[in-house]
Amino acid sequence: MRPSGPDAPGALSRRRAEPLEALVIEGLPEHAVPVFEAALEQVCSTVAYFRDEPSDTWRVEGVREAGARDEELDAALALAAAVAGIDPPAVVAAPVEAEGWLARTVQAFPEMPIGKRFLIRPTHVPDPPTYGRTVLKLDAGLAFGSGEHASTQGCLRAYESIAHRRPRSVCDLGSGSGILAMAAAKTVPSRVLATDIEPWSVRVCDQNARMNGLTPRRMRSILADGWKPRLMKGVRYDLIFANILARPLCAMARELALHLAPRGTAILAGLLGTQARMVLAAHQRQGLVLERRIDVGPWTTLVLRRRG
Repeated sequence: MRPSGPDAPGALSRRRAEPLEALVIEGLPEHAVPVFEAALEQVCSTVAYFRDEPSDTWRVEGVREAGARDEELDAALALAAAVAGIDPPAVVAAPVEAEGWLARTVQAFPEMPIGKRFLIRPTHVPDPPTYGRTVLKLDAGLAFGSGEHASTQGCLRAYESIAHRRPRSVCDLGSGSGILAMAAAKTVPSRVLATDIEPWSVRVCDQNARMNGLTPRRMRSILADGWKPRLMKGVRYDLIFANILARPLCAMARELALHLAPRGTAILAGLLGTQARMVLAAHQRQGLVLERRIDVGPWTTLVLRRRG
């Protein structure tokens, strides 16, 4: 979920109460979300989107003054459907109070402590000084990794347990929002490379890094399909995050092992507990050893080590 648009939610809440309506589009495929977000932003003061995990579809919601700029909205939605290559979806409009919509937005993505070290703080909540935890400010959206999913939590807990090794070079493969890359870049003096196959995720990752005060010198985001980019050839990392899915992890086990420095650590996630044995076996065949397993609900995170 990510609030966006020309006015922040806080600004909307300070306005004089106007007749508002929510525009809701449901059942969108992942690739269609950015264009429909942009379409609603043409007429809405704020926009958010939410993932429905059981159906793996997305809902985009916007709030506007009731009935405002209908013709512009129709044109924007028609263009979005054409760009996404889908039939024009239904748009449901319903009256809503600004405070009610804002409260629902905040409730959907609250501030979240993870482990003993990290605090995920979304952009729509206050940002006071915080002591004793590393704050990761996040504009949560389509790019995966808002801290809500068990895989992300497992990775952060796993990193917390090995951060004392102070890895100097880190790669976050399939970085999504960049939350894991940012966790490393903000806690150890390392150079972090974040990669993703989805251009939008790379853009969001860059935005989140800047919001957390991380320059490209500390954390760089690139578009990449696995280990293919030339700049990654022959490079070895002290720490590799790979929060992807079980089968791609197995398929890339050899490449991951080749890119892991001696005594380096790999944190693998995005797999169910029932898939852990398969993923572990694929990496053990490449000489990696299991150091720790973390289970959060049905999801498993594996911490592997390369021998010296």
